[in-house]
Amino acid sequence: MAQILDGLKVSKVIKQEIKQDVEKIKAAGKRVPHLSAILVGNNGASKAYVNSKIKDCAEVGFQSSLHKFPSTASEAEILEKINELNNDPEVDGFIVQLPLPKQMDQEKIIMAIESRKDVDGFHPENFGRMALEMDTFLPATPFGILTLLEHYQIETKGKHCVIIGRSRIVGRPMSILMGRKDFPGNSTVTLTHSYTSHIEEFTKNADIVITALGDPYFLKGDMIKEGAVIVDVGITRVDADNERGYILAGDVDFDSCAEKASWITPVPGGVGPMTRAMLMKNTLLAYKHTIYKD
Repeated sequence: MAQILDGLKVSKVIKQEIKQDVEKIKAAGKRVPHLSAILVGNNGASKAYVNSKIKDCAEVGFQSSLHKFPSTASEAEILEKINELNNDPEVDGFIVQLPLPKQMDQEKIIMAIESRKDVDGFHPENFGRMALEMDTFLPATPFGILTLLEHYQIETKGKHCVIIGRSRIVGRPMSILMGRKDFPGNSTVTLTHSYTSHIEEFTKNADIVITALGDPYFLKGDMIKEGAVIVDVGITRVDADNERGYILAGDVDFDSCAEKASWITPVPGGVGPMTRAMLMKNTLLAYKHTIYKD
């Protein structure tokens, strides 16, 4: 039976370390790190996610601010706010919560964020620095997965890592990071996606499977090999007969995979809490100017 890669537990340790750092900053009489967020529209999941980030900021002692816009807001209004935050010396990092309304060019919005303040790690300059193995802000979810693997000392060197999903937020950066010359890294990486035929032929030979598909229970026990490490990034609301009317399901059929895997992340409580903790970590790095030296 697989051991649990407990993201909730590890994220608490990381946030405690950040909190101690912030207490030292306060004791020195300096201002604390400040994370800002731009939220456009009334998407329920986006609102919940931004609210959880504000809660995390309070927990570690950061200052936070939220700039809300209606879904009818113009692209120009958002770009104006981004410019304002780019030039505000009191704001260390900020995020624009995705997805954005259809009238906005998402690429244009992301490009407008100053790379030094791009704590989501989505700006092409930061993505390029990551690909070249230079210091940069790593996207929060891949950063969280690396930290989780590192915490549990999961061997990655020389291992075959299969990634399911090629999004710019998880799959693609994860494929680069697992192949980098570092720990975790030095893996042989196969990036699979919706056009990959007979995906189980790849997953059955994988030492590590990282799935970010958004397809509930996609990865079954008969698709993995004995002793594989399974990292489940997927999180989907599935209708259920309970008080909330739904349950949160991952991409992995947990019970059948846990019987064969050596390590596995649960959903919830696996990758999700790590993603949030890494956003705090990136904000602290931005505050300390450890990525982009002045």
